[in-house]
Amino acid sequence: MERVLIVDDDVELCELVAEYLTPEGFEAEAVHNGEGGLKRALSGEHAIVVLDVMLPGMNGLDVLRRLRAESRVPVLILTARGDDVDRIVGLEIGADDYLPKPFNPRELMARIRAILRRTQPPASPPLEKITVGDVELDPAARAVRRAGEPVELTSVEFGMLEALMRAAGQVVTRDQLAQTVLGRKFMPYDRSIDMHVSKLRKKLGDGEGAERIKTIRGVGYVFARPSDHPNRPTAGLPGTPGEEGR
Repeated sequence: MERVLIVDDDVELCELVAEYLTPEGFEAEAVHNGEGGLKRALSGEHAIVVLDVMLPGMNGLDVLRRLRAESRVPVLILTARGDDVDRIVGLEIGADDYLPKPFNPRELMARIRAILRRTQPPASPPLEKITVGDVELDPAARAVRRAGEPVELTSVEFGMLEALMRAAGQVVTRDQLAQTVLGRKFMPYDRSIDMHVSKLRKKLGDGEGAERIKTIRGVGYVFARPSDHPNRPTAGLPGTPGEEGR
């Protein structure tokens, strides 16, 4: 049974979630404060952490910051409905996805399964490495190198990059990215895709003096091939590259 760590000070909610997860084949452990949650999350004993933002003492975002400094364990954050700031900050500092409270347990289960599907090693046979310009992505090892140097990515960022590189030179829509990487439909006003792409851009830097990931306004993104870069006008692209899809 895969173990799920729930870090939330709502004891009743933790009990209800545990009751729902157990018949689905998961073993749930609950911790009700940030310090204890961080310690257990760093133990390496859990497949995923469900982390509430509002915690006594050390809040969930501080827990996530310290956790990401040492661990890549998948994290699903729970936020207050309508609190866009916590969602954006959570994604910026390394959350794999978010779910607003109150939530349907079935949706929580679907989010957990989607995150685990994209973070677990692929079944054999192993997939071949993907190389576009100076960026190399190894699906089997879940590793990325730029100009021979390793690039540390979260599981979501890795999934985004893989989807974009497999379709290098072609538009990948936000809906396709949401379905493929997040395991759910793209919802209007959902900024999570744009935030993850923005972080990818910062970590990868520019390629050959041009932006690696181009924004196609209102549609999605293109991972530029080396042949797309050399001193050629980009007129004809129906949009202007933007840091977060704006």
